[in-house]
Amino acid sequence: MSSLCRHLHRTLSTTTSATAIDSTKAKSFCKEIFKERNLEQLVEKFKIASVDEDFRTKPSVYKEAVRRLAAARKLNYVEEILEDQKQYKDISKEGFNAHLISLYGSAGMFDNARKVFDEMLERDCARTVLSFNALLGACVKSKKFDEAEGLFKVLSKELEIEPDLVSYNTVLKAFCEMGSLDSAVTLLDEMEKKGLEPDLITFNTLLNGFYAKGRFVDGERIWEQMKEKNVEPDVRSYNAKLLGLALERRMEDAVKVVEEMKSGGIQLDTFSYSALIRGFVNDGDLKKAKHWYHEIGRSGCKLDRLTLEGLIPFALQKGDFMFAYGICKYVLCSKLPVQNVLIQSVVDALAKKSKIEAARELVKLGDAHHAYSLEIK
Repeated sequence: MSSLCRHLHRTLSTTTSATAIDSTKAKSFCKEIFKERNLEQLVEKFKIASVDEDFRTKPSVYKEAVRRLAAARKLNYVEEILEDQKQYKDISKEGFNAHLISLYGSAGMFDNARKVFDEMLERDCARTVLSFNALLGACVKSKKFDEAEGLFKVLSKELEIEPDLVSYNTVLKAFCEMGSLDSAVTLLDEMEKKGLEPDLITFNTLLNGFYAKGRFVDGERIWEQMKEKNVEPDVRSYNAKLLGLALERRMEDAVKVVEEMKSGGIQLDTFSYSALIRGFVNDGDLKKAKHWYHEIGRSGCKLDRLTLEGLIPFALQKGDFMFAYGICKYVLCSKLPVQNVLIQSVVDALAKKSKIEAARELVKLGDAHHAYSLEIK
């Protein structure tokens, strides 16, 4: 048994109540769980720490534990720590159940989320729009998009729950993810008829759906509706528009949008720069793609993997081998998970152009990374 587990058992046995661990100790347990790299030990520590009532009020540690376990595809471990929570008195509270439902959803375990929701009736626990929205969210997070509409329309009537703005926004997201954009617009009209005013989340969901699917004109119509409702766009709104313009290859207009963002005090983020770089790559404009690549470096933002994986072969195609080398060096030094074959293609190109020292530098960095297998052929 680990030292933390022994400490927990000793602490619990010397108190008059199993929930008498103070807040300071609960925080230390959270730190230990955050630091634990062995997933089996993480589960053991989590279950013992859960005895503490204060620990059970720390959503961040629950979220992080489930995220790590789900990322490792240890769904049995996710189930183990969450089912263990049902023994505590909190399970009689709707908020605690809603939290468990959301956690199962974040792990893509919708059936488990639905089971928690259904069991609330057996526990005589109220099911209101709070837990209903958690179930809808779990459905969408689990990518059960086609089931979301059924829950929204059928289950809400069965339980006599009146969907709220969160409910509508969640189903809008499901429609957009499925590409059912016309259904999303119909739902927008329905919610307004019911007296629910769309908010920034509503519009951003729709903007991203239309612009990303190449329906730029419809995206602009949603943008105008947003302005009419006096809803101020944020960086996510502008990023959706930048993506739409990039897909339309209207990069001059995209740059104008960037200027509009800056004049409005909206700071560009990783997604803004990625949209610009991908747009100029698709437009075949290496000079401007390089400009925005260097701009992101000066901004302190980091590029995403997909953008880098598009930029590397583009640089090689345009014959700018040292630019490709610079990108690869950044990737390797930053330990970003870019495909090995792309880095190797740069090593090959450098060697072919007699830039042996640069090629060796990438091989050396790849060896230090351990995740890459590079060689000069």
